[in-house]
Amino acid sequence: MDFDTFLSRADDLTLQTLVGSSAVRLLRLLDPSLATPSNLRELLVQLRSREGLLLAKDSRASLIDLLRPEEIKILAAVLGQPTTGDCYQRLKEVSVSSSSARERALFDFFELTIPEREEDNILPSTEVVQSIYPLFSHQRRAVSKIKQLLQQEPMRALLHMPTGSGKTRTAMNIIAEHLRNSEPTLVIWLAYSEELCEQAVGEFQKAWGYLGNREINVYRYWGSHTLDPEQTKDGFVVAGLSKLYSTLKKSLKFLGLLGSHCSLVVMDEAHQAVAQTYKLILDVLVVPFPQTSLLGLTATPGRTWSDIAADEELADFFARRKVTLDIPGYSNPVDYLVTEGYLARATYTPLLYESGLSMTPADLKYVEEVLELPPKILNQLAEDEQRNLSIINTVETLAKRHIRILVFAITVQHSHLLASVLQARGLNAFSISGETPAAERNRLICSYKDSTLESKILCNYGVLTTGFDAPLTSAAIIARPTKSLVLYSQMVGRAIRGIRAGGNETAEIVTVVDTGLPGFGAVAEAFTNWEDVWRN
Repeated sequence: MDFDTFLSRADDLTLQTLVGSSAVRLLRLLDPSLATPSNLRELLVQLRSREGLLLAKDSRASLIDLLRPEEIKILAAVLGQPTTGDCYQRLKEVSVSSSSARERALFDFFELTIPEREEDNILPSTEVVQSIYPLFSHQRRAVSKIKQLLQQEPMRALLHMPTGSGKTRTAMNIIAEHLRNSEPTLVIWLAYSEELCEQAVGEFQKAWGYLGNREINVYRYWGSHTLDPEQTKDGFVVAGLSKLYSTLKKSLKFLGLLGSHCSLVVMDEAHQAVAQTYKLILDVLVVPFPQTSLLGLTATPGRTWSDIAADEELADFFARRKVTLDIPGYSNPVDYLVTEGYLARATYTPLLYESGLSMTPADLKYVEEVLELPPKILNQLAEDEQRNLSIINTVETLAKRHIRILVFAITVQHSHLLASVLQARGLNAFSISGETPAAERNRLICSYKDSTLESKILCNYGVLTTGFDAPLTSAAIIARPTKSLVLYSQMVGRAIRGIRAGGNETAEIVTVVDTGLPGFGAVAEAFTNWEDVWRN
């Protein structure tokens, strides 16, 4: 039966019932022509649809009254109901369940198609809400302890977390909460190099985007960047230590004014805090202001590896208050991180090389202040053919058992040199640096990060130490000398992501150790606890 032909039987009373008597009266007051039977039928179909009229029990009952006696019996039979007695009343009371055979029979009778239904979206009683900038449980415990210590005299503490355990992310959660709870206020982040400064800015921008409660300023103060301390009253300041020291030598007022607006100072690579130049900066920023907290971040809570007195001085500077990862059942947090799959089980191999280079007293002073070898010595190492041959041979060996290898070079030119030779030797090797055009850099990184099983080697200088996520990476060669534990940790961290963090079960780290020069020889061995001078 054609539904539209059937609906044309509806009289005024039925149409008023289906459309609504109030609506019909109002239409007649506005324009009687709008309330004619044909217009009301058209309005009814537009408002409720043919299918909707059949599905709703009230409108279906009105429509049933329009069926002729012989038709009601046919419909009763179709719907599996007795055809004797009061079929009209019986069919008005019959239940038509969604997606049932009875519903299909009803729609077939009126030559209509059952409308497609979206699946019922029944919301669960309990639902997990994912965090976009989360912490693991061991990181959350560390945050809780640090917060307590920073609120108690003398309001300073050191956060000791090993490589790859999320020290920066943990610190950013602390900073974001501090800024949310204090308005207006400054948090000052201190780092020794421009590279680490920009990394801190990028990580804070990411964290605050998820954790922040207001629009806030980020201030850069290193290199050629400038800062007006009088106008810097609310936000996140990232300052280079050499820039601050240079400013301090000219004027105490600048740092004093900046410190007066600050309530939390965070020092990255905090084991350097008692170096004479850096300690002076902290003394001016923190000591005059009793309500300012000081948080140190480090992968090792000692400044040296043989001088206990220097380590005692560092412990005293942070009031012997050190927070490390507290893992029940584990004496060493690294063992826990490896066992639980957060970190890969890494093999560390030194590649010893005797360069024959010597350092002047001025060079040694440069290393002490900057934590890097002087540029002239770095350039000499980068051009050392025997050193480079050792690196090339090591990469070729690693490529036999690893499909993604990172090489951290000394300079941009050094990165290009290594990649060129490796490519000529038949390996799939490329080089990127901060000078590589963005489009080309992105293309090379995407190629390196894909899931193909062919071996790929990415040589780089200064661009892959942080924020680089390539889970297939399982080997790294660190040919870039540094005394910075932060920088070394970041380079190592690119290759030691564990299965639980999307990485690998095992990893291999080869560190070029230039014997006779300060650098990795000490740093690579520095991931131990200094419990003899610290108390938790």
